[in-house]
Amino acid sequence: MRFVQFLFFRHALEQYLSFQYAPLEETFFKGIYKLMPGHMLLYKNGNYEIKTYFKTKLTPSKWNRKTNMDQLRSQLAEILRDSVKHHMLSDVEVGAFLSGGVDSGYLASASGADQAFTVGFDEGDRYSEVNKAAKVAEKAGLKHHVKIISKQEFWDALPDVMYHMDEPLGDASAVALYFLSKEAAGHVKVVLSGEGADELFGGYNIYREPEALKKVAWIPFVLRRAVKKLAAKLPDVKGRDFLIRAGMKVEERFIGNAYIYCEKEKAQILKNKVTGPSTQEYLSQFYEELESENRGSLQDMEKMQSVDLNYWLPGDILQKADKMSMAHSLEVRVPFLDKEVFNFAAKLPKEAKIAAGTTKYIFRKAVSEFLPQETNERKKLGFPIPIRVWLRQNDWYQMVTDLFTSKEAEEFFHTEKLLQLLNNHKDKKADNSRKIWTVLTFLIWYDRFFTTCSK
Repeated sequence: MRFVQFLFFRHALEQYLSFQYAPLEETFFKGIYKLMPGHMLLYKNGNYEIKTYFKTKLTPSKWNRKTNMDQLRSQLAEILRDSVKHHMLSDVEVGAFLSGGVDSGYLASASGADQAFTVGFDEGDRYSEVNKAAKVAEKAGLKHHVKIISKQEFWDALPDVMYHMDEPLGDASAVALYFLSKEAAGHVKVVLSGEGADELFGGYNIYREPEALKKVAWIPFVLRRAVKKLAAKLPDVKGRDFLIRAGMKVEERFIGNAYIYCEKEKAQILKNKVTGPSTQEYLSQFYEELESENRGSLQDMEKMQSVDLNYWLPGDILQKADKMSMAHSLEVRVPFLDKEVFNFAAKLPKEAKIAAGTTKYIFRKAVSEFLPQETNERKKLGFPIPIRVWLRQNDWYQMVTDLFTSKEAEEFFHTEKLLQLLNNHKDKKADNSRKIWTVLTFLIWYDRFFTTCSK
């Protein structure tokens, strides 16, 4: 039975291992498909059809020296203010999620909410934004609720988190969102959250990569391609990845903000031969459509944004926010994804997003009055989760070892390869935390749905 199930969803597993979420329309469950974002299903007289009603598309304006940044900042500030105002309309109190970053800090401060909610870990400032969030809360006069998640709580929650996700998700921040939603649900019914700002306004550090690669753009691509092949044979030393990526087109190197296992690595750990399309092949039609629709006018950074807006944002970011909040009957509202905000952001030139050595440039300018200066100037950190540390500690190492040598693991993976990843991480030979976590969460999800439920 399990082998038949594996044959059915092997392609889904192959893509999941690279994306860390399930990007396919076909789910891991036989006969069940997703209605993809921006689509509607029309049913009549026993027949149905699926139509597209919205497509996320960037239409950036041309940059020139006459572009008035102050005018753009003022326009964006007003559009954001209007969106937040409308998202605060409710018959019940609306709170706000609050990290130490710009997006949630702006929402918590500008919304007029009375309560804000933060989670953190007792693993030092690197893995906890509680103190940074507290400064924002103090400036805004918010009642600040904080939940510190212990290592054991985090582990124990994994089966429930995977159950509520429906399909496996290799993003460790989903567990933090589970606890954050639980904390907020004890005080309010609705919260504002900052999803979407990074994708719309260019907030991810990886979006700066095309600018860095311009340093070697004068070298003919055929030579860069040759250097890439040589660099791939080198040990994992500083500068190796840069040389490799410099010899690749953006369509080859970027599948989204997460790229966990490349094709070669998947072939090494999966017990059965990889038979589905590569991640690049999976996205090739999307990239081709981008090129055709925009007549080659999009820059590499804008192509990267487009991939994230269409895949990463709905597949990972919004998926976990929606399902972790629903697990606690909490409504999450996302003002940055208001249609008016999107329409403005879609037209912004790249130079209004990546500028002055920072990301999300025009956005930071538009929200600066609501935030402490140090918060507004912080680099994008994501949701810092200490799995890198915990996976090197004996208790977690042993629990993961048990999972990686289980019967379920042996059905899908070469377990000796999984253990090699784990041991190299524990011995600090490499940071394999995300690779380990992606497999780990799949196995926990599989056990929750196909082993525990069948008992």
